[in-house]
Amino acid sequence: MQIKVGDKVRFLNAEGGGVVSKILGKEMVAVTDEDGFDYPTPARECVVVDDADDEKRIANPSVHPSAKKPEEKKPAKPAPAVHRKSQIEEFDAEDVIDPELRQPETKEGERLTVLLAFVPMDIKQLSATSYECYLINDSNYELAYTVASGNGKLGFRRAAGFIQPNTKVFVEELKKEQLNDIEYLTVQFIAFKKDKAYEVKPVADLRLKINPVKFYKLHSFDENDYFDESAMLVPIVKDDEMQTPYELSAEAIAAAMTTKEVVQPARISKSSKPGKEPMEVDLHIGALLDNTDGMEAKDMLDYQIQKFNEVMARYQKEKGKRIVFIHGKGDGVLRKAVLDELRHKYPHCQYQDASFREYGFGATLVIIK
Repeated sequence: MQIKVGDKVRFLNAEGGGVVSKILGKEMVAVTDEDGFDYPTPARECVVVDDADDEKRIANPSVHPSAKKPEEKKPAKPAPAVHRKSQIEEFDAEDVIDPELRQPETKEGERLTVLLAFVPMDIKQLSATSYECYLINDSNYELAYTVASGNGKLGFRRAAGFIQPNTKVFVEELKKEQLNDIEYLTVQFIAFKKDKAYEVKPVADLRLKINPVKFYKLHSFDENDYFDESAMLVPIVKDDEMQTPYELSAEAIAAAMTTKEVVQPARISKSSKPGKEPMEVDLHIGALLDNTDGMEAKDMLDYQIQKFNEVMARYQKEKGKRIVFIHGKGDGVLRKAVLDELRHKYPHCQYQDASFREYGFGATLVIIK
């Protein structure tokens, strides 16, 4: 059956479903759930339970739910363990990449390398700390992705969206107790390029078994090319080779990291077209103040966050405005403070790490929504 806009569908390999709100291509559709969130989903993973052409059902919404056939009832959707902070408001394939933000392609980037990363929020407190989970795209391709958890047969979608070339996206924050409840993580994605010919890559589908014990061991986390902090990196695809499903083991992670080439941070550059490049705001204290005599570390951080909020307030009505906040690597305190402000004060804005090829891991891109 050809899926159409308006069809009510259930997910074949995950709990939940919704109404098809958009056709993203020959094989992808956008599904809007009961909470209003859109998810890009392969059409073959959707099962139509209510055809949009069924005028009787559409025209008679007063029919009592008990009159529906059991198989037409939408399964109850369990509440997510944590708030998904990486939702993209509009999954429109035409808006996946802003041409002015597209990074130069590299020879190495023609081979897919995609990883899942876990970054402890306080590595000195491994027995109690939470973890930030990221999906890393180290390639020239755009990805339409989903990350789901489950028990091997049923799954629950934790995040979905698009990820730009040569960057990473925040998936969610995982608390220590949640690791015991997640038996498997499944990562799926489709790689593509816009407006040009490209080598077609196989659809990726990898299921990882979670072993919570690994998260208690310091040697599971190591220095890497993608974060200032030590992290646990799990390769999904490496140099076009789909990785074999395995446990999140320290040995496999170490092997993956030792074979990763070191990527040197690129110099900050702007688009050659005036007025089109994203606005850049340098939050380094030396760029904000000429003299910091008498100021303690907390005073400087407070001043930096004050300037961040001033910029956000100034441009909050300019929909689509792109601002790159340069916070540097350092010990990560300023970066975490900026992300906390975005999560709590500006949940309507879209944000992610700015291109690590251009900004060298030390900047955050914010899109005003």
